[in-house]
Amino acid sequence: MFLGEALDFSVKALKANPVRSFLTMLGMVIGTASVILVVTISLTSRDYILEQIEGVGSNMIFAYYRVGTQNRAQADADFIKMSDVMAVRERLAGRIIAATGIAQSNDRMLIGGEQQDVVVIGSDQDYKTVRNLIVTSGRFLDAGDVALRQKVAMLTDHLAERLYGTRSGAVGQILKVHGLQFTVIGTFRERVESFGQSELATETVLIPMTVLRYFTEVEALDPMYVQVTSPQDVESVTLAVRQILESRHRPGAAYRVENLTAILDAAKSIALILSLVLILVSAIALVISGIGIMNIMLVTVTERTREIGLRMAVGASRKEILLQFLTEAVLVSLAGGVIGIVVGVSIPLSVQFFVAAVRIPISTWAIAIAFGVSMLVGLIFGILPANRAAKLNPTEALRYE
Repeated sequence: MFLGEALDFSVKALKANPVRSFLTMLGMVIGTASVILVVTISLTSRDYILEQIEGVGSNMIFAYYRVGTQNRAQADADFIKMSDVMAVRERLAGRIIAATGIAQSNDRMLIGGEQQDVVVIGSDQDYKTVRNLIVTSGRFLDAGDVALRQKVAMLTDHLAERLYGTRSGAVGQILKVHGLQFTVIGTFRERVESFGQSELATETVLIPMTVLRYFTEVEALDPMYVQVTSPQDVESVTLAVRQILESRHRPGAAYRVENLTAILDAAKSIALILSLVLILVSAIALVISGIGIMNIMLVTVTERTREIGLRMAVGASRKEILLQFLTEAVLVSLAGGVIGIVVGVSIPLSVQFFVAAVRIPISTWAIAIAFGVSMLVGLIFGILPANRAAKLNPTEALRYE
């Protein structure tokens, strides 16, 4: 018996009991679809988490001074200064995109008829690049604003809407900060919301660093930000920034220089473990469906005992009987696997069709593995029934009622 004949006999046998065949392959459909969906969900979750971290700044380094027990004069001298930022820009010019720092204070403003605290941040034109900020109206600070100490300000979207109703309506308005009049030149927001975990609160005013210096006793940047050009260079640049800071200040001054690489690596590891666990759960579903196939095939062998005896009586070998029933098991498993793949792929695609902004990656590896596993399940769990059929005694099989 050739494989084509075995396939033909198998198709006819499955068509003879369509409901049973469908229910047998249903477990494989669910198991295969779940594998693809689980991998798709884990990939989507991983990409989303990494995108959020990278939106904050995956190549970002931040440095700040660790205050010790030294006297006030020493502490004032040890704080990170704008001159330190300029030194980092000069010495690491070919390895970084931008470097900046922020100084921070607070003020009170009349918002909605009530006096409320707002955060006032001083920085320069590189702050937008380093912190991945989006200008929603107007323009951002430029080098001229900083160098000429222009009294200009930018507002977070939330603050602009509370003060002036709309973001665009805030541009050109006059705002008082620390008693001085500032002209609002634009509004902005974070590319990825940090929910108050960064220096940017929902109600924040951004002004040139050189102007904020009027309102602070000591020049102190906390933190200094550095955006590195290449992800592979983050660790070495982190070390270089620490060395630059320590070389420019008194011996013993301690600085913390950190990056988000460790957070990214941890997120990737968590995503990988989560994917493996979910795939394992899906594999259990495939094994259960394989056991179902084996049970049905064992019942089929029993029901078709006389047919097996008749075929052996007219010359069919045990190998051909084995091949036929093994082909049936693999065919049921593959059919269920293919339908499961279609279901598993169509669900994410349908979501993308209705929600265009959502990007759901579909892993070709998951599809290939699901197809291969469905074939393997048919082979493994089809061997026992096929082997039992092949070992039947032809005489006893013919007498079977």
